[in-house]
Amino acid sequence: MLLENKNAVIYGAAGGIGRGVALTFAREGARLFLAGRTREKLEGVAAEITAAGGSAEVAVVDALDEQAVEEFARTVASRAGSIDVSFNLISRGDVQGIPLVEMTAADLTHAVTTGLTANFLTAQAAARYMVKQGSGVILMLTSGSSTGAPPMMGSTPPADAATEALMRCLAAELGPHGVRVLGLWTAGVPETLSPEKIAAVNSAMQLDAAGLERIIEGLAGMTMLRRAPALALVADVAAFLASDRAGAMTGTIINVTCGMVTG
Repeated sequence: MLLENKNAVIYGAAGGIGRGVALTFAREGARLFLAGRTREKLEGVAAEITAAGGSAEVAVVDALDEQAVEEFARTVASRAGSIDVSFNLISRGDVQGIPLVEMTAADLTHAVTTGLTANFLTAQAAARYMVKQGSGVILMLTSGSSTGAPPMMGSTPPADAATEALMRCLAAELGPHGVRVLGLWTAGVPETLSPEKIAAVNSAMQLDAAGLERIIEGLAGMTMLRRAPALALVADVAAFLASDRAGAMTGTIINVTCGMVTG
């Protein structure tokens, strides 16, 4: 198993990608500490993990609350003895579908500020323990839109760029202490999409079930492989990056978009 004897913290663990990553990490042997804002949803993921023979604990944590994040990291390190993996997967509140010249400053900066702050606080809290133990992996997720995006992507490209810059800076600072920091690009993961989630990002897209299916088919058609990245594949890549087998990798981004994004 890739993550046997590893203690992994996942923020946003009850979300679509968070749940998939948590289940995969547990299957690969990790002891999970699941954080998020809704206990009931977190406990549902934890129940799936324990039913499959894994280990998971939950905590209600606001990833934008510095004190709460610090206390959570302290609790995990005390209970488990180490923090080996930290992965932030909270939603940022991206706004798309509005021309940049018509967006408000608040709409543009909200996702940037939320994503950058949450990733900074959670990475910082984990890194303090990882530096002491001389090892650890911090993972961050973006969509790859920072390299060039189609029109109407709104706040997503700036938010991605800010997080990716943070990832590289942390990798440079933490590398000498044995801590690796990596990013993943993914977009259009079918299992994580719903009409409600799409409308929350782009209010102009009010979809029914058939409309959602057309969107998913359209996204698949935009990729080099002519298929969307399945959640299981994204989670498998994350598990590999968190494992010792990826021990030579840091300060870079792994493209898990099936070729939707290049670069």
